[in-house]
Amino acid sequence: VLALLTERPMHGYEMIQEIDSRTGGAWRPSPGSIYPTLQLLEDEGVIAATEETGGGRKRFTLTEQGRPEADEAAQTPPWAEVAEDTINSWHDIRHAGAQAMNALRQVMMTGTDDQRERAAQVLDETRRKLYAILAESE
Repeated sequence: VLALLTERPMHGYEMIQEIDSRTGGAWRPSPGSIYPTLQLLEDEGVIAATEETGGGRKRFTLTEQGRPEADEAAQTPPWAEVAEDTINSWHDIRHAGAQAMNALRQVMMTGTDDQRERAAQVLDETRRKLYAILAESE
């Protein structure tokens, strides 16, 4: 959060989107983790919130007190730890999953009862195989 705020003031939702984008979807913090963190940082005087008119949104900025800590955080932001090959792998898996869902949607909409039953069996087998991959020891 602090590393992001060195770049510009942001809303909490913008921060979630930025982290998601910078990690290629590998890390998307939930509102339940971002907003309490923002509240804590605001309580500590590290950031300040200004409420915008019309939408009730808060835009967060660094305070002078928070600037040194934020500059330090920006030196090695957490998303830098996500290697490029991890991001590429994440994209590949997400794409393959989306393509499988598209195929499943087609089977559900236009397939026969038998085809839907066979699709359910494929999904069940796929689920078991995915868990088996996780169970493998290195």
